[in-house]
Amino acid sequence: MPVIATPWKIRVLHGPNLNLVGRRDPAQYGRVDFARIVADLDALAPTLGVQLDQLQSNHEGVLIDAVQAAMDDGTQGLVVNAGGLTHSSVSLRDALAACALPFIEVHLSNIHAREPFRRVSLLSELARGQIAGLGAVGYSLALRGLVQILDDASRG
Repeated sequence: MPVIATPWKIRVLHGPNLNLVGRRDPAQYGRVDFARIVADLDALAPTLGVQLDQLQSNHEGVLIDAVQAAMDDGTQGLVVNAGGLTHSSVSLRDALAACALPFIEVHLSNIHAREPFRRVSLLSELARGQIAGLGAVGYSLALRGLVQILDDASRG
């Protein structure tokens, strides 16, 4: 597959407990481990013409800092799996709103078919799209979708 010329800079944020994917409740989150998700995205990025930066943190403030940094470091879009912060973090939502970069929200499990508190996303209203319930492949679909959004916007 040829490398595309447009050098998009995209940041992927993996929230709390995502480092345990593959070990934590594999029936719900899948058996693909976190290292494989990161490696697969790193391998896909150059084929899409993407400079990829990935960060996983169990700390809300670290994720907020990464969103705020994206406002000034040339990042053009985000892929965000905020984990449990999806349902509870007004602060992360506010950072994404202030950042105003396009982002795709990702969930390994189908949050809409889970416990009532997990069905509410504080982020989805701001997201350009949401991918939920497709497991690890959801990340690559989100990255591809975000690249398409950025390509379309660059063409006017």
